[in-house]
Amino acid sequence: MRTARKGSVEMPAFVRQLVKETEKRVSSFFKGGRGGAAEGEQPGKGEKEEVIPSPYLDRPVLDKLMEEGCARWGLTYALGSMQGWRANMEDFHNCVPQLGGELADWSFFAVFDGHAGSMVAQHCSQHLLGHILATGGMGPEDDPEKVKGAIIEGFLQTDKHLHSVARREGWERGGTTVVATLISPYYIYFINCGDSRAMLCRSGQVCFSTEDHKPYSPLEKERIESAGGSVSFQRINGSLAVSRALGDFSYKGAENRTPSQQMVSPEPEVCVVERSPADEFLVLACDGVWDTISNEELCAFIHNRLRVCTDLRDVCSQVIDLCLYKGSLDNISIILLCFPGAPQLSAEALHQEAELEDLLESKVAEIYNELCARGEEPDLLSVLTVLASTAIPGLPPGGGIQSKRNCIISAYYQQRETHKPTVPNGLGGS
Repeated sequence: MRTARKGSVEMPAFVRQLVKETEKRVSSFFKGGRGGAAEGEQPGKGEKEEVIPSPYLDRPVLDKLMEEGCARWGLTYALGSMQGWRANMEDFHNCVPQLGGELADWSFFAVFDGHAGSMVAQHCSQHLLGHILATGGMGPEDDPEKVKGAIIEGFLQTDKHLHSVARREGWERGGTTVVATLISPYYIYFINCGDSRAMLCRSGQVCFSTEDHKPYSPLEKERIESAGGSVSFQRINGSLAVSRALGDFSYKGAENRTPSQQMVSPEPEVCVVERSPADEFLVLACDGVWDTISNEELCAFIHNRLRVCTDLRDVCSQVIDLCLYKGSLDNISIILLCFPGAPQLSAEALHQEAELEDLLESKVAEIYNELCARGEEPDLLSVLTVLASTAIPGLPPGGGIQSKRNCIISAYYQQRETHKPTVPNGLGGS
């Protein structure tokens, strides 16, 4: 496990202000709908205006949690997770490369993206797998229908158990999405409950990805409305942005309806894909990744990075940085699973990478010197702006110029050091 050092990224002031104003207006609107002071009205006599803390920080938390490991059947994996711009870290994970006993050649991995607090996500990360295994539906015969049934039953049991814990601990408002995979010797089981996502890359292309569970999706919307809810602003009752999750019990109170028929369903969607020697890698990630990059872009980027990086933690770190630089304001978590058929280190790719970094360093020096010659202050933003409008051949597919921003920043500070004024002898003080 390792932690990367902190950086110095700041949210532009106008973006920060826009986010805060938007939150304030949306919050006021819905408080007005529930009998509170509507937008533009003043609190009544004796009332105090509620101050809602922003869910965003003025500076992101850039420390990264990194893990890596392997399974005896040839799988290697890494996890990368970062708090980012969010005021709190609400992502959790579970990495079990080898299940025990007769399931020793099975693996389980999951990302839990919490909302309205972190406790539900943390609790589920510790107990979900146990509930799935307790169903007894998994065994050496590897029957897809039995395994699917065990997974779904495990989720429902987890939610049922969580309900009693939530009432005792006061977690009723909290919830978590889950994206997971169960890998057997013959199949890959994709498990999705919410808007995190899993993606499989096979032969260099996206072979499969899960579907996000959003309230405005036709089937999800139909269930929500049948349970007495509504969808406005693409959210359940104008508030919750996901339609399936563990927890969120304030949306699960419709009478005479099963748990899977509530406004928020705890039932996962389970898809089965037969394994192939052409399988390269599988990604599990929260929406902090998918909000900024498409399936195809991420597949291409990771495929390219695996040809120049042997450390999977470094690949995960580069994905996190890419999402941050592309504007993700959420917690960012990714698990990268590599099969025996994953791309390998390439001498040609390493040579091209070295040439690209040399080119970027020379471009930064050129821009820096041009700005100096014009009497302008060559600050980092100015250099990045000019470079972004310059045609740069050989950038990583799916990543573009943002994926090499750390290299550019390093080259910029090298130029600053080079252009630092020298102090004549005898004038430098004691």
